[in-house]
Amino acid sequence: MQRTGCWSSVTPVLLTYEQMCAYGLPATEGKRGDLRWPAFARRYGFDIEHPVQWEVEVLEPDELQRLVLAAVDPYIDRDVLAQQIAREEQQHRALERFAGR
Repeated sequence: MQRTGCWSSVTPVLLTYEQMCAYGLPATEGKRGDLRWPAFARRYGFDIEHPVQWEVEVLEPDELQRLVLAAVDPYIDRDVLAQQIAREEQQHRALERFAGR
């Protein structure tokens, strides 16, 4: 947001602690110096001196896609999306005509 100045707000999309537990994701060594770690460690009972992290990439691709789509769904303007899909279909037909198909 600060670099482009084009967004009025930014909502992080992340995996929650509860989801990490539910999916049984393995922990890996966390980044030393992450300023968010101490508060997270205290909140969930982790050792502040040994940061850990979890990567969403270990989820099955279909499940990761489902989670991302569910997170962004409330922000989708269905009218704008329908207009864009129609425009892309029109462009696709024009390209097919141009290519002689």
